[in-house]
Amino acid sequence: MDYAGKVAWITGASSGIGAALARELAARGAHVILSGRDEARLAEVAADCGETLLLPFDVRDDAALAEATAKAIGWKGHVDIAFANAGISQRSRALKTDMQVYRDIIAVDLTAQIAFTQGLIGHMAERGSGALGFISSIAGKVGVPMRTAYCAAKFGLAGYADALRGELSQTGVTVHTIYPGSVATNVSRNALTADGAQRGKSDPAIDNGIPADVAARQMLDDIAAGTREIIVAEGGEKAMGELRRTPDALFDQVANMVANGYMEKLEAAQ
Repeated sequence: MDYAGKVAWITGASSGIGAALARELAARGAHVILSGRDEARLAEVAADCGETLLLPFDVRDDAALAEATAKAIGWKGHVDIAFANAGISQRSRALKTDMQVYRDIIAVDLTAQIAFTQGLIGHMAERGSGALGFISSIAGKVGVPMRTAYCAAKFGLAGYADALRGELSQTGVTVHTIYPGSVATNVSRNALTADGAQRGKSDPAIDNGIPADVAARQMLDDIAAGTREIIVAEGGEKAMGELRRTPDALFDQVANMVANGYMEKLEAAQ
């Protein structure tokens, strides 16, 4: 994929991986649409990205999402690439964690990202082209202690992406699930604790992790190469992700099922 001239929409674009993706996409000639809750921080990212469209909103607000989707498509007439990136992490034991923490993390990291995607797939499928990038996590491949809500959401996002990849396999729309390990962002500081409060401090592993701009370059290079599962990690985290990597042959098997009428047969039987 050549990113020059493409329109890319990123949620969670005000910092971290989202901001790094925006800057790297702009450097490769893409037009970027930036979404997040903090318009001032989005504007700071936009200052590095040339011509941009800012669409600030809360991803949990369905009406705001629908309005933003219409504006995103209307800006240049299409959206070529979408990154479901917005998310909140967690640092608390399951035995001590309020149920509301689970609801809040799943609402942002899973349900809202599905809603974001559902608003775009019809547009992309009708055009016969597009790419969807889902920012999961190594914690979406391997259950990691102190992150039960986060793991549930990120595993769920990966499952949605895998099923969607099969459904869209004959449309020209590609689906890429991205599994970052420790990337140097504010993810630990912004993580929720057992009572839903923001943690406010980082982890050494995150502080010493892969620079966000380096991670973004790998993600975009791998999407351009057509890689369906993208593991962005080092050391033990990379080894864990690779142990759980889905074989390409399995993705091909599901795509072949769809090509041979699997969905139509199920619909006819209903």
